[in-house]
Amino acid sequence: MRVDIQRISSGEDEVILRYKEENKRIRTILDAIRGGGDKLYGRQDGETISINPSDILYVESVDDKIFAYTKKEVVRLEGTLAGLLDTLNDVKFFRCSKSMIINIEKVERLRSMSSNRIDATMEGGEHILISRTYASEFRRILKGVNA
Repeated sequence: MRVDIQRISSGEDEVILRYKEENKRIRTILDAIRGGGDKLYGRQDGETISINPSDILYVESVDDKIFAYTKKEVVRLEGTLAGLLDTLNDVKFFRCSKSMIINIEKVERLRSMSSNRIDATMEGGEHILISRTYASEFRRILKGVNA
């Protein structure tokens, strides 16, 4: 991908994005330009609160309910993990098991385990297991190879 960035001293700001096919990388850029994906809304202690997607360490599905975990709080979100991944529409979020999504940018340490699994230590010290089903895709993402 060729990138042309120009700083101007006067005139109107302008962004032109040219692409052949929309993919995750392009959608991330489009969302950033449009200002989308700024907040998610969920429930905590009977109240509706907003949460910044960039603050999320991981999202877990428990008994058909999904919970977003940050360093400081747990927020119940509506919907499904698949729906949330579509909403987030961001390459930094990765489905690491049938019941969990992690924020790749919040991973501090990785350790290979038996049966092709990966132990990811998150910023808060939480250990998340990346199942063997998703481990090879995770390794491709870390290497920067588009799927």
